[in-house]
Amino acid sequence: QVQLVESGGGLVQPGGSLRLPCVAPGRILSIYRMGWYRQAQGSQRELVAPITSGGYTNYVDFVKGRFTISRDNDKNTVYLQMNALNPEEKADYYCNGDILSVYSGLHNRMQHWGSGTPVTISS
Repeated sequence: QVQLVESGGGLVQPGGSLRLPCVAPGRILSIYRMGWYRQAQGSQRELVAPITSGGYTNYVDFVKGRFTISRDNDKNTVYLQMNALNPEEKADYYCNGDILSVYSGLHNRMQHWGSGTPVTISS
């Protein structure tokens, strides 16, 4: 099974930046839509930004102009560049992907999640 792997989280000061990569390892045939989500403690997981296989992006209002999602299809990797972070954005950030892979000799298309990477914004 595919287990997406996020990294790049950590502690940053208010107004600072972080870049989160997410890699899809394994026998990947194709990756369709991917997206970044976040979940603050005590809150539901929310969409931050999706990106299609062709690179079409969209952003929720609260990150427009500050966050950028991109992908490198050759590396099976999606990135989230986050600028001007504020303390209210402290959360675990998760990567999601609609992926066609080979598992037990069969082609399998399904949604996959990573285990998240924590982001803390504090002075």
